[in-house]
Amino acid sequence: MTTSPGPAASKADKDTVRRHNLSLVLRTVRDEGETTRAAVAARVGLTRAAVSSLVEQLLAAGFLTERGKTFSGQAGRPGTALRVALTGPAGLGVEINVDYVSVCVVDLTGADRVRLTEYVDNRSAAPGEVLERAARIAARTLDSAAGQDLDAVGVRLALPGLVSGGRVRQAPNLGWNGVAAQSLFASALTALRPGRPALPIGSDNEADAAALAELWFGVGAGPEPVRDFLYLSGETGVGGAVVVGGGLLRGAHGFAGEIGHAVADPDGPPCRCGARGCLEQYAGQDALLRGAGLDAVPELEQRARAGDARTVAALERAGRMLGLVLSGAVNLLDPEAVVLGGIYRPLVPWLAPAAERELSGRVVSGLWRAGDGRLRGSSSSGDAARGAAAVVVREVAADPAAYG
Repeated sequence: MTTSPGPAASKADKDTVRRHNLSLVLRTVRDEGETTRAAVAARVGLTRAAVSSLVEQLLAAGFLTERGKTFSGQAGRPGTALRVALTGPAGLGVEINVDYVSVCVVDLTGADRVRLTEYVDNRSAAPGEVLERAARIAARTLDSAAGQDLDAVGVRLALPGLVSGGRVRQAPNLGWNGVAAQSLFASALTALRPGRPALPIGSDNEADAAALAELWFGVGAGPEPVRDFLYLSGETGVGGAVVVGGGLLRGAHGFAGEIGHAVADPDGPPCRCGARGCLEQYAGQDALLRGAGLDAVPELEQRARAGDARTVAALERAGRMLGLVLSGAVNLLDPEAVVLGGIYRPLVPWLAPAAERELSGRVVSGLWRAGDGRLRGSSSSGDAARGAAAVVVREVAADPAAYG
């Protein structure tokens, strides 16, 4: 029995090929930091003439700049040094969390150029009010960016809870259910900027955005990049994200990584999500402060450094529960590392010992041992707002012709 072949894939036309090659050249220059046309040609496998033509287009559109001459030590004329432009297209990231709103603008290199953060209890306000406040902060940030000749071409929201299709399906610590966050924010921002084009807006879970920042600017960007890791964001709740092979593992509905609602004790205290004994009831910000008898997060590190017995004990209890839940995730996913971000980052020296004891005793591979560096604090180079903004500029780099 024979079957007829399916329809052949359409051949890429010249415009499609050129758009692809523009992206290839721009991303190569970005990744190298500074390079020449000849070096780009050698790296991407295009002719020098083709690369030169693409570079001229990117220079004219303001994506690249060139300066001086650089000598490679090889025969031939010196080349002009190419860099990604530090002005022009940029991305805006907006992180909305339980007790703060943080907004930043990043340039095409991913550098954080403008940032405004306001600390406020968002639990006491209606969703629309919170999103309007975030839009006001965003509008001020955009004005500051314009003073540096940065023009945001898109916005990405980083939101707590389950986020899908521009809506917050559930954010227990904010009390949000079915909130059309993306459209509410878009309406508020457009009203604040009359006469200006509406910016395209996307949205993501805040822990996913923070994990992307860690991937692009932290553990995934070093001399020995980590491309498979679990990321935990310690805030009022405990967010999580899974990075596999240098990309996010999102799950069938985009909800993967909700480790804060993994059950640490089925008979434990009730959680705002409706279940009992979730990890965040033992290791979230409120649980840590309650256990230490403190009112503010900065006091946790201060008291721990001073050796305060109650604070150290509270952090050890939280670390043990983190290790208990993480051991199951590590057995399931086999990551290279677990990265602790948010309020956990400065608290790693007190959280890690108990967590590592649980991991070393429960991870069946035997690869997780105390002090081996697999459990580590996040870098200082990224957070959810920067990760969200970087998504925008990476979309620009993927198709610069759409923005030039």
